[in-house]
Amino acid sequence: MNARQLEVFRAIMRSGTLTAAAQLLHVSQPAISKVLRHMEDQLGYRLFERAGGRLHATPEAELLFVDADRVFREIETVRDLAIRIRERRVGLVRIGASIPPIFSVMPHALTAFQGRHPEVRVVVRALSAEELSEAILVGEVDLGLTLSAIRVPMVQAEVLATTPVVVVMQESSPLAGKAVIGAPDLAGERLISYGSHADIGPLLDSAFERAGMVRQVQTEIAMAISALPLVQAGLGVALVDGMLPWASFPGVVARPFQPQALMSLSMVTSGTRPASRFVREISDDIRAAAAHWSAAARP
Repeated sequence: MNARQLEVFRAIMRSGTLTAAAQLLHVSQPAISKVLRHMEDQLGYRLFERAGGRLHATPEAELLFVDADRVFREIETVRDLAIRIRERRVGLVRIGASIPPIFSVMPHALTAFQGRHPEVRVVVRALSAEELSEAILVGEVDLGLTLSAIRVPMVQAEVLATTPVVVVMQESSPLAGKAVIGAPDLAGERLISYGSHADIGPLLDSAFERAGMVRQVQTEIAMAISALPLVQAGLGVALVDGMLPWASFPGVVARPFQPQALMSLSMVTSGTRPASRFVREISDDIRAAAAHWSAAARP
């Protein structure tokens, strides 16, 4: 049994006669009869009984029609999708991003993009830098946003903005009364932060060394959002990126860290696959959103 036979069978079931089925499929009536005979021969049972000049479906045909109709409705859906894609009315964009740009950049970018293309499906996945580079390489995502450097061949990175490291603490902390916090202010505090192996780690270590201190991280995290419940629970103060909207989270405040340490927000794409029209468009929206965030974040 092939797709053409199923198409003819479905047309006969829906129209009730060979002539009407032929008109529906824009072929001759003998052609419809021939396809039906071959199909019944292959199946080994009759699909229609002929009486009074009309075809009457057998019980076997009624059973077969349920799935045949479902299959062709799905084919019609795919055909319609293909036409809409050709007409550039629908598409798919897959984005991988770390948590901070999902909070700060993606809402502005998606508002602009989906305002122009409401039918385009956008998939946003929260990924670490390691996961993101792999997803870009194998084609699971079209572009990514990360605060960590990706040094992988065939992955291109474009710096969009920088964000300073901040100190996040409970609202009740004595440090909350300071406008700026330096390394000496953190003496005696339990520190939640990135490890020395992270991109920003050596810069933070150096800041502490210049103050005659050693940056001792009691709780090491890979993503800034991981520090939120820990700080809220009173487990320490966090030295993390400032791209998350810390002021919107209950019970915590953020203060600038001095000397200033900057982390870079990069947009990463494949260096081997051409970007689709929609990926190029949303890339421009992300650039604009990053510039908007950067301007709003300036003191």
